[in-house]
Order: sequence, then C-alpha cells, then structure tokens
Amino acid sequence: MKLILRNSAKNLIKTISFDKFELFQNFISELSAFQNQAEATLITANERITCLDLAKFKLNLKKLNINFADIYSTNRETVLSGKSLKINSTLSNIHDNKNKSSLDSSSQKKPLLHKGTVRSGERISANGDLFIMGDVNPGAIVSANNNVYVWGKLLGIAFAGENGDKKASIASLWLNPIQLRICEIIAIGPKEKPKFQYPEIAIIEDQKIIIKPYDLKQN
Repeated sequence: MKLILRNSAKNLIKTISFDKFELFQNFISELSAFQNQAEATLITANERITCLDLAKFKLNLKKLNINFADIYSTNRETVLSGKSLKINSTLSNIHDNKNKSSLDSSSQKKPLLHKGTVRSGERISANGDLFIMGDVNPGAIVSANNNVYVWGKLLGIAFAGENGDKKASIASLWLNPIQLRICEIIAIGPKEKPKFQYPEIAIIEDQKIIIKPYDLKQN
C-alpha cells in the first residue's frame, strides 16, 4: 500500500509505504511538516477499507492542507467507499497497480528545484536531489533521498540520504545549520558562524559527518 504526494504542479513530493491502512496514524506527524498544498493518491491491493475509515483519513489529510484526490484499489468495496466520499476511485487489477507503482518509482529520482526562502515551519522533501535557490531559515526542514544543495544560507535542518544513501551530501554557500543528518548519522550544527566566505559540503567519513570546503569546479 502506498500514499503518493504531489504538489500543485503534479511533481512528486514523497511516497510513503505502509502494510495496513490503520498504520497511517504512524506518519501523520510526518505529513504535518508539509506547509504547501498537496494532493494524495492511495494505491492499495486487496485490503477492504470502510467508508468510515476513509472519511477519517480524508479529514486528517484536509487538516494538513492535503487533498485526497485518488484511490486505486483491487477491492470493490474500497472503491465504492471512496466514491461515496467523492474521491476519484478506480477499480484496478494487480497488474495495473504494479504499473502505477513502477511509474512512481521511476520518478522518485527526479531532482526538485525550489526557488525562494524556506521559512520557519516549512518543509521541502525530494525523492532525488534537492536544490534550494535561497535561504533555509531556522525552524525549516529540507530533505532528500539523494543530495541537498542550498545556494544560500542553510540555517535550519537538512537531511540527505533519506533512503539510506551513505554517499549523499549536503552543500551550502553558508553552512550554519541547527542540525545535519546524512543517512542515519546526525550532527548538531556549530554554535559559531562560519569563519570563511566559501561554500562548504557535509559528507560521511569514518562513520561521522565532516564539513569541508566545496570545490564548485571539481563537483
């Protein structure tokens, strides 16, 4: 079972997988970090989901400014429940669902470009590389399955290698974050402001995060 989130431009934001529908409660807190409007598509197989459960789920998403737009299911009762709630619901076979999932997986690696400041309370997530053309303020969170590049001041929280990629990195023109995370390794940002006026990059080396000058020509 998958929940696929896309922004208003239909670009993929995030894909969340879970075994049983009732487990959606486990990732509601994660979805609450998204501040911009999004659309959600649920892809499920044989699980029967009642109208009441879908209504609760739709209400939770609405509170987070997420429109529950589509359901693709092999279970007829789940589709009927979705239709009764005016959710675009399609009865599909297992082959169709696998195709939808593979299309989603193929788009996961697409880079995401965000232009402008990421303000406190906002979160931007990418399934490939994430490029921020602006500052990331304290209280903001940026994350990516691959690398994070901030062409501005990184003052908030950055998470690279969200899918377990230990070769992922975080680069910024002004690297002074609250927290950095690469894969499962976490580092607290320095209290002092950067002393040098050049780009820096954070990588994993010897099972810890290190920061070094970022050579734009080399990279």
